[in-house]
Amino acid sequence: MSRYENNLVVIGAGSAGLIAALIAATVKAKVTLIERDAMGGDCLNTGCVPSKTLIRSAKAAHEQRIASEFGIASVVPQVDFREVMARVHRAIATIEPKDSVERYTELGVDCIMGEARLLDAHHVEVAGRTLSTRSMVLATGGSPLIPPIPGLAEADPLTSDSLWSLQELPARLLVMGGGPIGCELAQSFARLGSHVTLIDMESRLLPREDADVAEFLAEVLRGEGVDVRLGHRAKEVFAGELLAETATGESRIGFDRILVAVGRAAQTGALGLEQLGIQRNANGTIGVDHYLRTRCHNVFACGDVIGPYQFTHMAAHQAWYASVNALFGRLWKFKVNYAVVPWATYTDPEIARVGLSESDARAQGVAVEVVRYELDDLDRAITEGNTRGWVKVLVVPGKDKILGVTIVGAHAGELISEFILAMTHGIGLKQIMATIHIYPTLAEANKFAASTWRRAHTPHRLLQWVGRLHTLLR
Repeated sequence: MSRYENNLVVIGAGSAGLIAALIAATVKAKVTLIERDAMGGDCLNTGCVPSKTLIRSAKAAHEQRIASEFGIASVVPQVDFREVMARVHRAIATIEPKDSVERYTELGVDCIMGEARLLDAHHVEVAGRTLSTRSMVLATGGSPLIPPIPGLAEADPLTSDSLWSLQELPARLLVMGGGPIGCELAQSFARLGSHVTLIDMESRLLPREDADVAEFLAEVLRGEGVDVRLGHRAKEVFAGELLAETATGESRIGFDRILVAVGRAAQTGALGLEQLGIQRNANGTIGVDHYLRTRCHNVFACGDVIGPYQFTHMAAHQAWYASVNALFGRLWKFKVNYAVVPWATYTDPEIARVGLSESDARAQGVAVEVVRYELDDLDRAITEGNTRGWVKVLVVPGKDKILGVTIVGAHAGELISEFILAMTHGIGLKQIMATIHIYPTLAEANKFAASTWRRAHTPHRLLQWVGRLHTLLR
């Protein structure tokens, strides 16, 4: 008999846990996956899938309002909010089988539903059973933060987790938080017909992006009727009003519902980490090393429970390192690679980034050359009526090596994939410029950004000699 029942126990069946379990099963390890709530985690049930479905419905309503821009009579959309939410849940149900117990059981994963608790570094208690395992992966995810503001809890605040049970469109929605989730949902609910007020204590939206991006998005939201109030620190909630402190005094904001989108916290409370001496960082995330090991070297962690990037694709990325190191770490180990980290904010226009921003470069003392191409010059953007935005590329001064890219515009989350590939494999702007791009497409913006860099580095002296040569040959 083997010493342990399992090669690997994975706790949490969200994006990170599912991938970790799948990798273990693929390499024929004995793996058990434990989930206390719903298979698929936040991404499927309360995050990416429902929010992007809602965003698309909201965009359909917006397109009816602006139809006259395309030679078609504009109309005031008749929004059936119950049907909008029903569509959200249909999308979840359609994707759900991919993350189901049945599918993962067929793939060779033993799935157990229940609350897991670590007894020691090799034993987990769940559903009245004690499992033994050589290694573990903790992938318990995160949950929305509710700040300790007097009266907020009594106001029954919505979060990105609880929002999806709504059946009535709030007439007045107050959104707390100017990050990606707050901005996406503020725009969507405004497009569906709510009067939306968005507040944030900071002086601008999207603190991880450059100032030009934040200012652009604030202008877009205000143009669509969102009341964006920055520099507003929530102080108290009472009787359908929020009292906020500003630089010029107090401000009162009325609402029917509050949506809190001020960040997410790691879920670690019931695991029993203290018993194993597993450390948590100041922000509550589990402390791990470059191999995603905790202080107990056979216990690994990945996804939102460790950060620092709370994205589905990064959870999957980390899950590969965590599971491979957990299974094969005695033979060889791999340091997690954060060299190329992309993300997108799904407002309209979208905002996508990979690598350094200008503000990052300044903070890190990295010298960069900035290349910018405006989408109002792009033929396909003109025909689509989507000319708002730009492609901004940061390169090593005088060279075509890409250090970071920000794209603002329609389908930015798709367009940036070419730059992600380029940065991952050391491809420079010269090679992007030399690649055939179909005309007319939005993807040509990437090539034209590269061409903008090329024009700025035109070899004028060489061209003078070439001109003289042509003169001699005439």
